[in-house]
Amino acid sequence: MSRGGLTGALLSSVFILLFVLPSLVQFVQCQDEFDNPAVLSLLTQVVYSRLSNLTTGISAEISNPSSFCILDPEDDWNRAFNFSSNLDFLSSCIQKTKGDITQRVCTAAEVKFYFGSFFERSQSTNYLKPNKNCNLTSWVSGCEPGWACSIGPNQEVDLKNSQDMPARTRDCQACCEGFFCPHGITCMIPCPLGSYCPLSTLNKATGTCEPYLYQLPPGQPNHTCGGANIWADVRSSRELFCSAGSYCPTTTQKIPCGSGHYCRTGSTSEKRCFKLASCNPNTANQNIHAYGIMLIAALITLLLIIYNCSDQVLTTRERRLAKSRETAARSARETAKARERWKYAKDVAKKHAVGLQTHLSRTFSRKKTVMHSEKLKILGQSKPETDDDLYQSETDDDLYPPMHSSTSSAAQKPSTESKGKEKEPSGLMKMMYALEDDHDSYEDFSLESEDKNTKHDMPKGKEIHTHSQIFKYAYGQLEKEKVLQQQNKDLTFSGVISMATNTEFRRRRLIEVAFKDLTLTLKGKKKQLLRCVTGKIMPGRITAVMGPSGAGKTTFLSALVGKAIGCTTTGVILINGKNESIHSYKKIIGFVPQDDIVHGNLTVEENLWFSAKCRLPAKLPKPDKVLVVERVIDSLGLQAVRDSLVGTVEKRGISGGQRKRVNVGLEMVMEPSLLILDEPTSGLDSSSSLLLLRALRREALEGVNICMVVHQPSYTLFKMFDDLVLLAKGGLTVYHGSVKKVEEYFAGLGINIPERVNPPDHFIDILEGIVKPSASSGVSYKELPVRWMLHNGYPVPPDMKKNAAGLAMPPVGVNPTNALSHADAGMEEHSFAGELWQDVKCNVELQRDKIRHNFLKSKDLSNRRTPGVFQQYRYFLGRVGKQRLREARIQAIDYLILLLAGACLGSLAKVSDETFGALGYTYTVISVSLLCKIAALRSFSLDKLHYWRESASGMSSLAYFLSKDTIDHFNTVIKPVVYLSMFYFFNNPRSSFTDNYIVLVCLVYCVTGIAYALAIFLEPGPAQLCSALLPVVLTLIATQPKDNNVMKNLAKLCYTRWALEAFVISNAQRYYGVWLITRCGSLLQSGYNLHHWSLCIFILILIGIVSRLIAFFGMVTFQRK
Repeated sequence: MSRGGLTGALLSSVFILLFVLPSLVQFVQCQDEFDNPAVLSLLTQVVYSRLSNLTTGISAEISNPSSFCILDPEDDWNRAFNFSSNLDFLSSCIQKTKGDITQRVCTAAEVKFYFGSFFERSQSTNYLKPNKNCNLTSWVSGCEPGWACSIGPNQEVDLKNSQDMPARTRDCQACCEGFFCPHGITCMIPCPLGSYCPLSTLNKATGTCEPYLYQLPPGQPNHTCGGANIWADVRSSRELFCSAGSYCPTTTQKIPCGSGHYCRTGSTSEKRCFKLASCNPNTANQNIHAYGIMLIAALITLLLIIYNCSDQVLTTRERRLAKSRETAARSARETAKARERWKYAKDVAKKHAVGLQTHLSRTFSRKKTVMHSEKLKILGQSKPETDDDLYQSETDDDLYPPMHSSTSSAAQKPSTESKGKEKEPSGLMKMMYALEDDHDSYEDFSLESEDKNTKHDMPKGKEIHTHSQIFKYAYGQLEKEKVLQQQNKDLTFSGVISMATNTEFRRRRLIEVAFKDLTLTLKGKKKQLLRCVTGKIMPGRITAVMGPSGAGKTTFLSALVGKAIGCTTTGVILINGKNESIHSYKKIIGFVPQDDIVHGNLTVEENLWFSAKCRLPAKLPKPDKVLVVERVIDSLGLQAVRDSLVGTVEKRGISGGQRKRVNVGLEMVMEPSLLILDEPTSGLDSSSSLLLLRALRREALEGVNICMVVHQPSYTLFKMFDDLVLLAKGGLTVYHGSVKKVEEYFAGLGINIPERVNPPDHFIDILEGIVKPSASSGVSYKELPVRWMLHNGYPVPPDMKKNAAGLAMPPVGVNPTNALSHADAGMEEHSFAGELWQDVKCNVELQRDKIRHNFLKSKDLSNRRTPGVFQQYRYFLGRVGKQRLREARIQAIDYLILLLAGACLGSLAKVSDETFGALGYTYTVISVSLLCKIAALRSFSLDKLHYWRESASGMSSLAYFLSKDTIDHFNTVIKPVVYLSMFYFFNNPRSSFTDNYIVLVCLVYCVTGIAYALAIFLEPGPAQLCSALLPVVLTLIATQPKDNNVMKNLAKLCYTRWALEAFVISNAQRYYGVWLITRCGSLLQSGYNLHHWSLCIFILILIGIVSRLIAFFGMVTFQRK
């Protein structure tokens, strides 16, 4: 529909009363008694009562063409033309025209002509184009502004005729009060409610007719000032609007606003000011700054209560837990000391009993042999075990639940016990041989014991509920383990078997990793990072990976755990002798990265506890989880700093060595079967390194396969390793075997370690070429990888056979060196375009490998069921909540900035009645989007490394994302209140606080989702730049004139367009009556629709949801670069 047609349909419908007015009052034209009040009142009421019955038809006609700016046609009709409260202006006009009012009112054709010409022309609206009555040849007095004429006495007028304009040039006079007569036509149109249309008066000084500011026609001295001359938008006809500070109950009456009330422009009644608001007489708006101050004070108080109470609850809870923990630890230590004293007393009693038996044997020599054998049987087996069991059962009932005893043979008969004792050594020796020779038997044994231990940790008869009971159980178990470790501190093989077969230790599933001819080649550059690495790492042993810089140590570990991306991998990796994916055992594999990726705003215990809760079996009882965490804290020496924040770069926390141990502890608390550590001792002193190695040694006793990269350890640490993998530059193996045999192997090559030189330092110096082997050995460091291959019978690569020629075999075939050089020369001859294409191709393959790796799904063979998504969501929610509480200062700064922005914009960008506050709302959209986006970037941009580590270990990405988003909903709810507490009460728009709050909440939700996507896809610097520029650019696009379809469709893609439209139309709904044309014109120019408020809210929420889905997809797809 054309612009003019739309406007004509709207305004012809609005003034539908003009169509029926003449016929209703025609019967009084012949009467002369218009001065009779009774007759005049009766006629006026009859006329208006018949007009009121047409409301339904008028509303239906208005709703069709003007629906974009008419929300409720009936309501808007009543607000603009419901004169039932006062019909004096109609009575006055009947008297003035002597009943000729129906001959002077505009017909449908004239109304359409006036408003159509008004909207079609963008220039001045003070005159109309020539028409039938006002043109160059016919210009009567009624054509002047504020004047109207009548139709001939014998001429009938059809006011419903919208096609033909009647000839109206007779009896011209001033326009009636309450009506306006435009310049260029000779009829009257009623003024809408909210306007003030009195007769004008001539200002002789200026020659204008005030208050309408039109001039008298020149050369016509008898022509006087008439009535109102125009009703249009507020910019063109502000003099028609009831002025601010006054209200107009009718279109002919204006009353100043009283004290305690305020009257906006176009008001029909005065509004009472709120309490605590200051309203002087004749004021246009109320001062409600006090409410903004009260709201922000209440909000600050509420936030302080929430933060302080939450912090106090956490502090009190931690203090109670610490008290219970200290009490349990003290009780466990006292019990252990009492047990030691009891054992010492038994040993003393043994010695006295032996002396007594010796004395009796001398007296009764004939019973010597019999008594001696019985003494051994009683003192050596039955009595001490029975006494100890009795004591243990007594103490366990008091302190912690009893454990299932593995020494059930003590309750059997002596004859059965003696037979068992005869068979037990052979069974133990068989198991020892099986552990040495056959790995499968070891694995089967461990798998059977794992299921049993899951049950024996928690008693069936007595459940543990309170924190005190849990800590007593945990520390009691720790003291028992310390006693067992003391008994087996020599760590001989028999001691290892004793600890491995003792049910006091939780045994885990065993993982053996074997690799053959493992080679990794970097894609694109064809650079080999690892070459022909063959060997295996065994469960229950600690393997050290050493070598000079660039030897591929970290690459080797990454290849073992399936983290080598962007490389071509050849060779075979076997898990427990089977060709299975290492990702199938992800839940029981721990990987400690070289960097200390630990949450700095959590305490040591909170970091460890979170990892334990998310990665330990879901069915593992809480006491056992407490035991695992307490054991790790104790073994890593973190008791003194367990309640201290780890700290960040900006905020100092624990020391670097302690942070490194926490980094290792995050993987130890999940009780892995395979533990890979990348340089865990780097940056640690010798004592901290020794403490860490002791903790790892204890893990190895439970069957954990430990492999770690170390740089030049001390001799003490070096001797604590079981196996050694020594790599040369280029990723070639120099030695792989037992640490005890490494010196023997190199001595066989003629490389002897000088006195007072640390063996690993000497080996690495040789591999670096810093120290050369003795000339008598005849060995070069470049030959060491080949010698290892020949020593083990491994095949030698063709390009290395030159080095092996003098050692074992002659070169076969062509010269590999020449072949490689030709290949290299061929690569160098590629053109620039060819090299560029290869680089692009390599990058595409790298991204493809990353996506494939992130979406890799393998069958779970770990037999461990960790907590589900919902349970992990709860754990993540608690962790993120604690982090937010400890970032209260940053949150306060965000709120303060929003507060200042609201105060400044609310004071400077006052609501403009012409645009319904569009300027202030535009600034609001930009400022709130910018500030909330930058704040939301912190949710994901600062925790990328932590997420990569946690997701690689099997934690739920969905739970992580949802927990972050859930906690950010607090800011989504609070930040709009903070901003509006200043902006709304300083700006004081006509829309309600609730409407503005709803729109702002949806806007914050939308921009927060966009910020998530920016934080995940971009680095912190570019993400902040985009967060600052994006609102400005999108707002400029959304506010550009919609002259073509391209800009119109592009604006619909901008979230700022929908937010601004929601703000404007919520404010425009409050403008009615005389504002009707202003509202329709402004909305038509902006392209907004009053019915689209719910649509705008929906689209903002939809953009927020879609952007979150995109952010989540990017988070799980594009991870580490």
